[in-house]
Amino acid sequence: MEFLANGSSGSEKPLKLLIYGRTGCIGGLLGKLCESRGIDFAYGSGRLENQSSLEADLAAVNPTHVFNAAGVTGRPNADWCESHKTVAIRSNVIGALTLANVCRNKGLILINFGSGCIFEYDPEHQLGSGIGFKEEDEPNFVGSFYSKTKAMAEHLLKSYENVCILRVRMPIFSDLSHPRNFIKKITQYENVVNIPNSMTNLDELLPISIEMAKRNLTGVWNFTNPGVMSHNEVLEMYRNYVDPNFTWKNFTLEDQAKVLVAPRSNCELDATKLKLEFPQLLPIKESIFNYVFKPK
Repeated sequence: MEFLANGSSGSEKPLKLLIYGRTGCIGGLLGKLCESRGIDFAYGSGRLENQSSLEADLAAVNPTHVFNAAGVTGRPNADWCESHKTVAIRSNVIGALTLANVCRNKGLILINFGSGCIFEYDPEHQLGSGIGFKEEDEPNFVGSFYSKTKAMAEHLLKSYENVCILRVRMPIFSDLSHPRNFIKKITQYENVVNIPNSMTNLDELLPISIEMAKRNLTGVWNFTNPGVMSHNEVLEMYRNYVDPNFTWKNFTLEDQAKVLVAPRSNCELDATKLKLEFPQLLPIKESIFNYVFKPK
């Protein structure tokens, strides 16, 4: 299947993607997806905060669209950002803004993979209420420095008319051996909290991100499947379909706080806008079953 990009003159030409984040989870998966679908792409080699290197990439690749899946999340987890704040700012804020500016100067749309971990349940969006945060809502979670940098970047990037911001949460995909897969991560935790959250099934949503490029969509999008799942529901599916002997233990947010440097976001994002644009989008539990656990 050939993907086409709509040009400003109304003409169409094949998609050619320039992707940043080769070594990251989403960037790596996006490249594999392009390979499997015969979509022309190249990985950027420039440093995001270095404008001249980004301009060199654009001149060499001549893409129709640019995808930014680069950034710092921290290893082994977001707590790393608490002690590497300037690195996090340089990558997650300055780098993203520099890339957006370079793309704007060249008349290119930038699809930026942001984070939905910039919200937490509050009195207007209570746990279990089914009322999720919408695209126009202002971030209310500042518990971790990682989340602060992602909120800063979103606040500024949404002023760029050429940027499409995709709020990703707790990314899940079918490669259960990948260390960045949310399922893999929580199977390795000694204890897990049991809180319903919005999640992103990358197997279903990454192809949609390419379609969003094709449609030249911009603005902020909650890039999650409709609905929420708790950690226990995910692990129950893992036990039922992968490892019948798997067990886990729960603990409270108070207990979790004792082993983390910074708190974590828990929230529901309203996926109505994405669902209206892509009616085929599945609820999170059905999506995970179909793409990850359904017996082949």
